[in-house]
Amino acid sequence: MPNIKSSIKRVRSSQAKAVANKSRKSELRTLTKKAILAKEQGLPNAEILARSVQAKIDRAAADGLLSKNTAARKKSRIARVQPTDV
Repeated sequence: MPNIKSSIKRVRSSQAKAVANKSRKSELRTLTKKAILAKEQGLPNAEILARSVQAKIDRAAADGLLSKNTAARKKSRIARVQPTDV
């Protein structure tokens, strides 16, 4: 544990940011899975859901939560899912 006052504050703030980032990444993973499942099942609102998830991924990349290439890869995986005939 640091002894310097500013270092102590830096540790506290970085821990708070880590918790927030973990929550946002978890939300993105959940929404991505829901969008992929909706597209596979051919639900009527699947495209709207996919677009909203892609927008959230773009925002996360703009905020530095995801790298540009990671965001592009995740968006591509959502876009290429085709409905299955079940």
